[in-house]
Amino acid sequence: MSKHTIAIIDDHLLFAQSLKSLINTFDDFIVTHHAINGKVFIDELQNTSQLPEIALMDLNMPIMDGIETTQLLNKNYPDIKVLGLSMDDDENSILKMIRNGAKGYLLKDIHPDILLEALYSLLKDGYYHSKRVSDTLVHSLHTDIDNNEKGKKELTERELEFLKLASTEMTYKEVADVMHLSPKTIDGYREQLFKKLEVKNRIGLVVYALKNNLV
Repeated sequence: MSKHTIAIIDDHLLFAQSLKSLINTFDDFIVTHHAINGKVFIDELQNTSQLPEIALMDLNMPIMDGIETTQLLNKNYPDIKVLGLSMDDDENSILKMIRNGAKGYLLKDIHPDILLEALYSLLKDGYYHSKRVSDTLVHSLHTDIDNNEKGKKELTERELEFLKLASTEMTYKEVADVMHLSPKTIDGYREQLFKKLEVKNRIGLVVYALKNNLV
């Protein structure tokens, strides 16, 4: 029975060699590729008939780092499952890797059993989300929601009515007639919303209304 193939992309040669030796002791896995940066790895893939199933990707490397390499792999070699393997534990690094196509993220000081578990999970489920990654994704989701809520502006009922009407094909004069206001007052609403919503024209008003589900 053939073993599952692994690539290591890491510029720390001693670590990469130790990791290769470890993985080669696993019953079902073998390291078939090692590259010192993303560019070398991408070049290797273009000249090989055997693509690795999993790529263990360092984050910080010269010439082409892990994020850019993961993005290229996700676009051109989507069958290769990328597992981030780095010393960086900050949320920003984790999110960048996941958002660019990595199927998981681990720290380099993990226990070998965790690495083996992650490799099997990648093959079976297509991803491996450790508690750290799961917590990061949940926190990011809540942060995005909070930021969206904070980004909404407080509009009066009349401003909201004007915004909804301005998002139609009506002329400003027609909007004035519907709201039973003078064109000069409508001009005042328009300029006031331009300033409050930080937009420059009617298209900006429509885009704001659409993004905030007001129309």
